[in-house]
This record gives sequence, structure tokens and C-alpha cells, in this order.
Amino acid sequence: MADDPNRPSELPDSLRRQLDDFRRDLWRTKIAEALLAGFCGLLFSFLLVFVLDRIGSTPTLLRLSILIGGTSLAGIFAPIVLHRWVWRHRRENQLARLIAKRFPGLGDRLLGAIELQQQQENSDTLSPRLRAAAMQSVAEESAQRQLTAALPTSLRRRWLLALLSGLTLTIAAFSLAPQAGWNSLKRWLMPLSEAPRYTFTSLEQVPTEWIVPHGEPFEKRLRLSPDSEWQPAKGSARYGKQDPLTVPLHDRSYLFEFPAQQDPGIVRIAIGDARHSIRVTPSQRPSIRRTTATVKYPAYLQLPDREIDLGPGLLPVVRGSSVSVRVEATRPLAAAHFGPLFHEQQQIADGGPMLLSSNQASTPALEIGDQDARLPIRWTDQLGLDGDDGFEVRIDSLADEPPSVQLQGSIRQHVMLPEETIDLEILADDDFGIRRIGLEWSGEFTRASDGKPAKGELPLLRGGPSMPRLTSPAAFSPSAFGITPQKLVLRAWCDDYLPERPRTYSQSITLFILTRDEHAQMLKTRFDRAIGELEDLARRERGLYEENQRLEKLEPAELQNEETRERLKAQQDAEAQQAERMKELAESTSKLFKDSTRNGSIDKTTLGKIAEALESMRELADQDLPKIDQQLGAAQDEKNTAEKANEDVAKAVEKQATALEKMREAIERANEANERFEAGTFVNRLKKAASEERGIGTTLWESYERSAAAFTSELDPSDAGRLLDLVRQQSNTNSDIRWIQEDLGHFFTRTNKEPYRKVLDAMVDSKIDLALEDLRLTLDANQGFLAREATEKWADQLNEWAKLLQIAAQENSGGGGNGSSPASEDEDFEFMLRMMKMIQQEQDLRARTRALETLRRSLENTPSTKP
Repeated sequence: MADDPNRPSELPDSLRRQLDDFRRDLWRTKIAEALLAGFCGLLFSFLLVFVLDRIGSTPTLLRLSILIGGTSLAGIFAPIVLHRWVWRHRRENQLARLIAKRFPGLGDRLLGAIELQQQQENSDTLSPRLRAAAMQSVAEESAQRQLTAALPTSLRRRWLLALLSGLTLTIAAFSLAPQAGWNSLKRWLMPLSEAPRYTFTSLEQVPTEWIVPHGEPFEKRLRLSPDSEWQPAKGSARYGKQDPLTVPLHDRSYLFEFPAQQDPGIVRIAIGDARHSIRVTPSQRPSIRRTTATVKYPAYLQLPDREIDLGPGLLPVVRGSSVSVRVEATRPLAAAHFGPLFHEQQQIADGGPMLLSSNQASTPALEIGDQDARLPIRWTDQLGLDGDDGFEVRIDSLADEPPSVQLQGSIRQHVMLPEETIDLEILADDDFGIRRIGLEWSGEFTRASDGKPAKGELPLLRGGPSMPRLTSPAAFSPSAFGITPQKLVLRAWCDDYLPERPRTYSQSITLFILTRDEHAQMLKTRFDRAIGELEDLARRERGLYEENQRLEKLEPAELQNEETRERLKAQQDAEAQQAERMKELAESTSKLFKDSTRNGSIDKTTLGKIAEALESMRELADQDLPKIDQQLGAAQDEKNTAEKANEDVAKAVEKQATALEKMREAIERANEANERFEAGTFVNRLKKAASEERGIGTTLWESYERSAAAFTSELDPSDAGRLLDLVRQQSNTNSDIRWIQEDLGHFFTRTNKEPYRKVLDAMVDSKIDLALEDLRLTLDANQGFLAREATEKWADQLNEWAKLLQIAAQENSGGGGNGSSPASEDEDFEFMLRMMKMIQQEQDLRARTRALETLRRSLENTPSTKP
């Protein structure tokens, strides 16, 4: 077939095969280089991380950069190489240009032949034969050359050597330190992970932050882990820019002791190949803001649980209670412990952990025994700081003390009539609650009597578990409780809630409940003292009067000098004291007068004399003596002239003379009243002695059937004791009769009144003292019948003598004589006495009503069953 000039000519097969071989060699070389370079990049980036980790902890960003740089050879550089040498050298013309760089002529001809292959021209311009001949000529020339010489310089051997070197180093690293190798591989492959750097020196639990006490030296111990391959002999630490600390290895640990720090900083640790940076933050230790205790009291106290604020760290608590101590810290707590409990230096209970709730910690319930205890408490906050040492709660184990009770409102010994009322107040205090309070009394006859001594109690007020203090008024009237004259011991009592505790009592008050006769005798004794006090005041006033007379005789000019003024001042002070004493005496005499009116057995004449003396005392105290004081004070006035001072002294002397006269008259009236008082007491004393004799006989007769005709040694112990009491009572009565007889003699000597002489002579002639002594011996011999007859005889005789004296006293206290009406003054006084008695009766009635009201309340407060 004829040649078509428009059909492209094919390269000779030989030339095409050469170009294909050249392309294949080029691609093989450059692809191998790209792969080797990528592997080298990855391998050497790993080795770089491995080496850097041996020096220190490679930062995350640096590891990421290294990984990116290593993978860039495989992921970035290789595609670039492939694009340059493979993609851009896939056509014949591209290969011809590459060959032209090594063989320019051949390359140009190859490029021309390849271009001729693509030409499309007619036969006039280019003959197909000539084109084929030209390409064949190039093929022949190319066949004579080694096209591989035109390949670029190959780096395959170098990359392979580098790869083998890297592999060798990697294998060596994994062989010598497999854990370090795998750790570096992990950190290289995952640069953003938190995988720690492997070190041959491995430390246990190295923190990233230390919270240390502010302003205090602190120490930290770093311990080698059991799998640490290295054990360096020394380790160093440096706080900020301070001098480093170097410490030796001891017991597989390093103890670093740092000075006190106040500012935050970084501690850099270097031990072997281990490197650690620890942030240090100084902080105040956690302190206790508040300490409280919840106390659960013993069941018998019946008290609710109580929360106590332990400001000073002291917890007083009753024995048998249980307590839970709670502390509140300034920061949330991580741990807290209490105990062990100590008494002095001896451990009495174990400790343990406390229950935590944020910044609070509580102990379990602790039982309180008989010993005081110290409760140490230790705590650690969530920052790891311990609280200050030495914090402890002192627990004082308190016994449930007995209550105290006081009985107020009266002196320790009080004399009264049965119908009188004494107002008392009971005060009871306890450390916890008081159950109830009340009164108790027990009587004792001072003379033989056929009655029974009084004995009883009066519950007044019920308390409660939460009532540690009780007060209650108490109006006590012997007659309201049927108590007859006797010696009565009265005391308050108090019960608290401690089981089986005996009752607590107050100091006792002794009440001497008197008969009217005994009461009159007591009033006589008080009146004797009042007269003695009045006479003493009169003597002192006489002395002051004489001194004032001396001052009056001085020249007027002498009253103006300093010495005389001092004498006048002394006289004025003494006069003021006299007025004060006279006022006190008037008050005591007024009380005596009221008591005498209450007695009822004292005649109105005696009471009238006492009233007259009392009126004089009041006038002296309120008017006369103060006026003397004023005049003496006026005499000292520096503004006065000498004549005026002399005049004031003269007036003082004049008033003092009047006062002395009034004192004398008051003493006379008082002595008259006392004389009548004493005469009346003889009647009462004789009647009392007769009553005692009759009581002895009555008591003796009650036991006569059991003890008649028996020797004393054969008597029943109760009868023997009763007989001994009767003998003792008879001896006391004998003594009283002797005193009556002696006092009666003295009274007759002073008054020379005939009725008293007759009674005195009758007592002497009867030899009553000897007869009563014989009666005592008869009693001692247990001759009851004879003794009974003797007591009746002498009781009747004593009553007869009392009757004689009583008739004489009534005759002496009669009116104006001849049956005439009493004077108006006597009528007024008698009316006053009646009014006073009515008022006293009304007061006694009200007082007894208060006593009965106290009894009613007591019955209401008394439980139906014994608690």
C-alpha cells in the first residue's frame, strides 16, 4: 500500500524499548528513594523523641512538631518526588529532555525524532521515507549509548544506609531499654496524650502541686518506686531561684527540708534522669472556727439533749451522759480523728475517725465515766494541710451533786406562842432539776408530858427536770397543825432526781413554842434588859449633862476657841448617839409591848405602865434629845457671837435637865411595870411548876400497871427510860421551885408586900424543897403509888399559892376604889388595849389562814403515789 503522508510514523522498536527501560529505571529509583526517605523520617523522628525524653520531658508541642516533621518525608516529600520523577517523566519527550541534560546532542535528536513522529504534512514537504530514515538513524545512535547514564544521581544507597542506621539504633534502644523505647514510641505516636515520660529513675506518686503551711518550714519525702532501674545516690531540688537542696538517698527515699515560704513558687526536682516540676502554694493551716458538743443526759434526769458551745474548750458534763463533740473548720476537711482519751497520763479510751460533713467533723457518742478526760482532735483539710497540734477538749466529769436548800425568814432560834405564825421562805438550788421541796418538823417536850411530841412534814412545791431552782413561801403556825407548846425543830427538805439519793435538809430553826406563862416569863426577862438599857442611857446622859454644865460656866469668849469647839463637837456627837440608842430602845420596847398585849395574861395596869414608859422613850428619841443636839450644834457656829454661843449652851443645859427628868420618870414607870410584871410571873411560874408536877404524876400512872412493885433493873427498857426521864424532870422542877422561892424572897425585900410574905413563909414552913427531893428519890426507887400521891399533893399546894398571889395582884390593880368608875384615862387606855388585841387577833387569824393555805397547796402538790 502506498505511504500515507498524513499518518504518524512510529518510533523504531529498538528506540522505544530503550526509552521504556530508561523510564522504568527512573521510576524504580525515585520511588525507592521516596519510600526510604519516608521511612527514615519516621524512624529518625522517633529516635529524636527517644533521645530528648532521656534528657528531659519532651513538651507536647515539640513532640507534635517532631512527629509532623518525620511523617512529612513520607506524607509530603514522597508525593512531591513521585510527581516530579514519575508523573512528569511518563512521556517520550519528557524522557528526551531528561536525557538531554546528560547527553545534549542525543537528547536533542531524540526529541527531534519524537517530534517527527507527530508531524502531519503532505508528501511535498516531508517524505515519509526520509522521516522513517531519520528516526532510524536516531535509534541506531541511541543503541550505541547507555541511556542509564542519563539517569539523575541516585540517593537510594544513602537513604538505605540511613534507614539501616536508624533501625540499628532503634533495635539497640529497644534492646537496652525496652520500657523506655515503648514509652517513647507511645509518646511519639500520640504526642497529645498525657503519657508520662519513662525514666530510669522512677519516683512514687510525685504530685504536680504541693500545698504547704504558710510561713513555716516544710519537708517533703520522695520515694523510689520498686521498679526504678536507677537508684541515684543523691537528689536535688530547687525552689524558684533559691539555692538548690541536695540530699542523699536514705532508705530508698530523698527527704527535702525547705525553709519557710510565703510566696508561691515552682520546685524543680532532679533525681537521676527524673525531672519533675512541682507548683508550691503556701497556705494557712486550717483552724477550728467553732467547737460544740451535743450532750445526752442520763435517763433519770429526764432532760432533752443539749448543744453546748465550747468556747474555751471545756465541757463540764454529768457522769453517765454521752457526748458528741463537733468541730467546724475554716476549710472543707478530708480527714479528722479524735482520741485516744487520757486521764492525766493514763489512756482510758481509744480514739477513732470522725464523721465528716464538708468543713465539719463529729465524734461518735462518747460515754462519760467517773474520770475527767482530755480529748485530742486532729484534722486535715482537702488541701492536705494538718491543723495545729495540741488542740483538745477537756471533759470534766461532774457528779450529780446533792441539792442545797435554805430556810430563810427567821433567826436560828425563835420563841412564839402556838397561835402565832412565822413567815418563812424556802430556797432550793440544784445543778439540774429539783423534784420537790417542803418542810419537816420534829418536837421534843422539855418537861414531862402525857402527850406525844409533834412530828410531820409539809410538801410545798413540785419542781421539774428543767427547774434547778425553786422558791416557795411558807407560813407556819403551830396551832394550824395541832402542835402544843414544846421545843420544835423545823427544817426544809429537798428531793432531786437521782435515784436512791437521801433527802437533803437545810439548817434547822428551833422554835420554842411556849405556854402563856412561859411567854410572860420571857417577856419579863426582855423587859429587865430594856430597863437596864434605859438606866444606862440615863447615866450616860447625866455625864453629858455635867459636861455641858462645865461648858456653860466658861466665859463667853472661851466658847469661841478651838479646844472648846472640839469639846462641844464631842458632846454633840455623843448626844446624837444617845438619840439613836433611845430610838432603838423605843422600837424594841414597842415590840415588847405588842407581845405583852398578845400574851393575854398580863394585867392592864402593867401594860399601862409599860405604855407610859414607852411614850416617854419616844418623846426623848424624837424630840428632847435631838433638840439638845441642835442647840449644841448651834453653839459651834462660827458666825455666832460669844454671847450667842453661851446662850445656846445654856438652852442645851436647860433642855437636857428636862430630858433627864423625863428619863427618871420613864425609869420609875418602867420599874413599877417591872415590879407588877415580876409579881405576875410568880403566879405563872407556880402554875407552871404545878402543871409539871401533875404531868409527872399522870405519866407515872400510865405505866404503873406494868412497873408496879418491880425493881428498876427488872423494868422493860422503854419503862426504864420513861422512869429515868421522870426522875430528871422532877430534879428540874425541884430546881425551879428553889429559884421561885429565892426570887420571891428578893421581891418581898424590895416591895414589902404582905401577900408575898405570907406565901414565902408558907413555902419555907412547908419545906417544899426537901419534900420534892424526897419525891425524886421515891421516883428513882420506882415507888409509883407513893410518888403519884406526892405529885398530886404538891401540885394542889402550888396552885393554891398561885391563887393567893393572883388575888393579891387583882386587888392591887383595882380602880379608884369604893366601886367608883375608872378615870377617863384608864377608859381610853383600856379601849386602846382592846383595839390592839382585836388587831392582833385579826393578824393572827390572817397568819393562820396563810398557814392553812400553805397546807392546802401542799395537799394539792402531794402525788397520789410515792414517786
